[in-house]
Amino acid sequence: MTTAPHFTVADSAGDPDAVIWFAEPAGFTAVPLDALLPDPDSPASDDLRAAVEPLLRAAPDAFVRRRFADALSQGQHLLGALREEGTVHCSIGLHRDDVGEGDTSGGPPLLSFFTVSWRSTAVASRAATAARAVSGLGAGACVEYVELPCGPVTFSENLSLPRAVEGVPRVPLVQFRAYLPHPDCRRLAVFTLSTAAVGHREQYRAILRRIASLTSFDGPLRPAPGGRA
Repeated sequence: MTTAPHFTVADSAGDPDAVIWFAEPAGFTAVPLDALLPDPDSPASDDLRAAVEPLLRAAPDAFVRRRFADALSQGQHLLGALREEGTVHCSIGLHRDDVGEGDTSGGPPLLSFFTVSWRSTAVASRAATAARAVSGLGAGACVEYVELPCGPVTFSENLSLPRAVEGVPRVPLVQFRAYLPHPDCRRLAVFTLSTAAVGHREQYRAILRRIASLTSFDGPLRPAPGGRA
């Protein structure tokens, strides 16, 4: 007996307002931007307060409650800044380091941050837009141009040392970006994967390449031109 494969389709696959579709590998958890950044006096804002209140009540004292509220406020500030820059999706990656020699139980956890942002571009061919996206990068950036199922894409990779911030250790950060021109030739999707796990850059490079390879500008549930619904 042959067993038919089973697939789970996310609700976002049928979103009529979506303009790009992609799949993240296991280990990534989406951050609910809309839920964490609701409009004041909106039902979503009431939902956020209702979700936070039990956590505040469970805090053992006022100091812990204040720390929680401050952390939430800082997180909202960061997400708000990302949204102002055109970010429409972000997720946190948590993976176990299992690459070490003879390590069968798994090493320490590895953190990463993935975002999808939109940029407006001058009207041009998609290939020209993809190439232009990496033309202004510094000499230390590694760039590559490829043709994927979604169209022309450029990749960049850059290692940097964040500026000093009191109380925050300065550790190298590697950022991988994929630039995917939209078929309308007027905008560009930018996938960014950032991590301090510099020693695993090869694996993270492969993760971003895989996400870009599975990306589509055509809805997966939409009928093909001339096809049947």
